[in-house]
Amino acid sequence: MSALWIAHVTVTDEEAYAKYAALATKAIADHGGVFIARGGRFVQLEGQARPRNVVARFPSVEAAEECYNSPAYQRALSHARDASERELLIVETTE
Repeated sequence: MSALWIAHVTVTDEEAYAKYAALATKAIADHGGVFIARGGRFVQLEGQARPRNVVARFPSVEAAEECYNSPAYQRALSHARDASERELLIVETTE
């Protein structure tokens, strides 16, 4: 089963977050991730809205977790930690 990596983000430091995005994009692609939504228009129906929403599809939950825990993604994440407020989850698809 494939999996979706879903992030809801409020960027607080654009310059630092841009460094994260550049490094994270490569790490995600290196683990088979493909972006299917990246900061596009959205409608918030419930809960806290975040201005940036990102969805990437991975071959499996395991591949998404391996990406998150990889040295390359952790290096990217070091730029995002103080530059954003975020929630991130991985959910398995039914396909």
